[in-house]
Amino acid sequence: MPETEVWTIGRLLSWTADYLAKHGADSPRLDAEVLLAEARGCQRIDLYTAYAEAASDETRTAFRELVRRRADGTPVAYLVGRKEFYALSFRVSSDVLIPRPETEFLLIALLDLIKRDAPGRPIRIADVGTGSGILAVCAAKHAPQASVTAIDISPAALEVARQNAQDHRVQDRIQFVEGDLLDGLPPDARFDFVVSNPPYVSESEMQTLAVDVREHEPRGALVAGPRGTEVIERLVPGSADRLLPGGSLLFEISPMIADAAEQIVAADARLELGPIVKDLAGLARVVQATRK
Repeated sequence: MPETEVWTIGRLLSWTADYLAKHGADSPRLDAEVLLAEARGCQRIDLYTAYAEAASDETRTAFRELVRRRADGTPVAYLVGRKEFYALSFRVSSDVLIPRPETEFLLIALLDLIKRDAPGRPIRIADVGTGSGILAVCAAKHAPQASVTAIDISPAALEVARQNAQDHRVQDRIQFVEGDLLDGLPPDARFDFVVSNPPYVSESEMQTLAVDVREHEPRGALVAGPRGTEVIERLVPGSADRLLPGGSLLFEISPMIADAAEQIVAADARLELGPIVKDLAGLARVVQATRK
């Protein structure tokens, strides 16, 4: 940033958006706004009424460091420590995946089934591989009759999920369990719904993802193995073991493994495969199944 001119909020945003675009950012203007709001300690909307104001030295120093790290590939969500999901703000760290819009299709499918099959009655939900806890927290928030078990193999991820549950005041209805899928639960634990956003990226597909994803997000939460279905192959029978009769399993997938994922479900005689949920682009995103 040249030092010879007055750096107003508007000029900082314009210069930074151009700079980040040259460094490969997918949404350079948005990134610039989020980072400047963070450096300035304000909301993004406040920037629009401050375009002509000169940025303080403190703001410019903090902003410069954030922009440097963003240009080096660090995701914006990790820089500011939060990300919005389903109209709620969630804490994130490099120990958890950054919430993505595609996962909202999984949450909506779960909430729709709750309304259809369990309107008002107490229910139990298992969120397998909870990460930052977005599914567990949103389920507890939007289905007040639910008690949720949030499971993750990572203690660090569980701590982020606990903080998010506290932030949204649903911690009294979420139990946090450290474990590998459903294996660490008591033998008699049963659920009305099992929901999961499992690792489903193949090792070859991982190499095609954006650099900020490959180099900064936790690999264990992304990559399942050579095929991309290795975790799903364990999740499906484990969920069938834990579902009550008539209960539902829902899990997120990549469109690339849709056929394979459906075949895994269809091969379990205890489950009845339901319709696949597609995103706005018509791509397969969520597999559904019912316990017979």
